Amino acid sequence: MDQFDARQGRPPRAAGEGLLCPVGRRRLLTGAAALGLAALLPRSLRAETSGDVPATPEGDIRFFRIGTGSTAGTYYPVGGLLAAAISNPPGSHPCGEGGSCGVPGLLAVAQSTNGSVDNVKRMVAGKLESALCQADVAFWATAGEGVFKDLGAVDSLRVITSLYPEVLHLVAHRNSGIRKLADLKGKRVSLDLEGSGTRVDALLLLAAAGLKPGSYEETALSASKAAQALREEALDAFFMMAGTPASVISELASENLIELVPIEGDAVTELIADYPFFTVDAVSAGTYLNAPQTPTLSVRALWLVSAAVEAELVYQITTALWHPTTRALLDMGHIKARSIRLETALTGVTQPPLHEGALRYYKEIGLEVPDLP
Repeated sequence: MDQFDARQGRPPRAAGEGLLCPVGRRRLLTGAAALGLAALLPRSLRAETSGDVPATPEGDIRFFRIGTGSTAGTYYPVGGLLAAAISNPPGSHPCGEGGSCGVPGLLAVAQSTNGSVDNVKRMVAGKLESALCQADVAFWATAGEGVFKDLGAVDSLRVITSLYPEVLHLVAHRNSGIRKLADLKGKRVSLDLEGSGTRVDALLLLAAAGLKPGSYEETALSASKAAQALREEALDAFFMMAGTPASVISELASENLIELVPIEGDAVTELIADYPFFTVDAVSAGTYLNAPQTPTLSVRALWLVSAAVEAELVYQITTALWHPTTRALLDMGHIKARSIRLETALTGVTQPPLHEGALRYYKEIGLEVPDLP
């Protein structure tokens, strides 16, 4: 993987990129605030929000790219918060004076992508140092199975931490007549973009439910575009794997346009038997306006890093992630980020394994963790 620092040029700009981390002043990151972030950086590090990270800032600085997902999902704002937590570029106020407590000289950049599958492929290609990813997608990548069968086993992925559970939403227009999985037959359904973990899981679920491609009218829209199509009644339903609450679904619920469809029954039993990384879960009542508790499936979201990133840097990143000041940043920044807890840092971490830098940190603080294979 290419060494990625200011002396070797600026990072390639990913599609949808635009979230730079205002770490010097510890401002909270949300998708809505993204356009104003560049102004919060020290003067020498500022860039136009439509441009790239500057190539020659003052001081010794290293960039660290974190792949996230659609701007309408949970990965994007959470990735921005993680980037803020670990960054500490030249010009930042000292940690003890309310400034950044991240890794000295590091500026993390959260990039919007198509999601988990896309993130793994970008990491393999050396276009990302790090990314958020569904645990099931990471497992398949490591094993070289499923959507990664042609790519082969990926042995370059490592884990920094397990983040939080993600639940599979099936969102239907209230006038669509869709009340259960079987009702999707003949309907217009978005499975999310190619390269998303949502799409992978939706296809598995539909197959388990006996709904083969062609038995429904399939589209591949991002969550935000799917939501707009639903509003216009150009779409009957869409899938979305995300931490709750997902803002795009909250907006639709507030407009009284949707129902959450239960994901349950024999299809779920079959799916869990075949793929044990799935867990029976539920969207709690009240998560979305007027939505009752709704059964569904969940997987863990993982923060991945390339095995090529040196152990000392990953150790420092992990230390910054669990620094006491990060707790307030996560709790105030996004509701799902409140679920990022040290006590669940290793939940669901099997394959890929922990990065040796993260492993060192967890052992030092006394967590019982397995050695790298």
